[in-house]
Amino acid sequence: SKALNCQKGPTPEPCSRWSSCGEITGGRALDVIEIDGASNRGIEDVRSIRESIRFTPASGRFKIYIIDEVHQITGDGFNALLKTLEEPPLHAKFIFATTAPHKIPPTVLSRCQRFDFRRIPTRVIAEVLAGIVRKENLRADEAALREIAKAADGSLRDAESILDQLASFSRDGISFHQVADAL
Repeated sequence: SKALNCQKGPTPEPCSRWSSCGEITGGRALDVIEIDGASNRGIEDVRSIRESIRFTPASGRFKIYIIDEVHQITGDGFNALLKTLEEPPLHAKFIFATTAPHKIPPTVLSRCQRFDFRRIPTRVIAEVLAGIVRKENLRADEAALREIAKAADGSLRDAESILDQLASFSRDGISFHQVADAL
């Protein structure tokens, strides 16, 4: 959303300096609509999207609909959404998130650009953690950072959370043994 609505965008690297970026980060952007596909899955829910999509964005360049768990939308709901996907307004973008793409009808998938996300390699997470440690003037053993990265199982956010917790009670630096004990 930030990449599409950034004042310098669309850009792969949003600046996070303009009001649109701040509103999106803070969850206050009127032009970014997040929908839970598990609880808004029927034809009436999709019809309300079709009604609201006609209106231009309040402040951003695009009105962005993020539908999480999109695979939970009913067959009738997907059929109602299909017309909008076939002829979307120029100011509208959809982002569908799912862990079960095989449950999305082929007619919908054929109108989407697909991006499959994968877990971040342990080595990469450990390198990012090392950069954080340097930037924050912390001390941590290389083995400790590898162990945190391994425990995070491909999630950088989880690794950063573990590092933050360990840093809060480790005065003399983070050692492998502290990580092993904490995990």
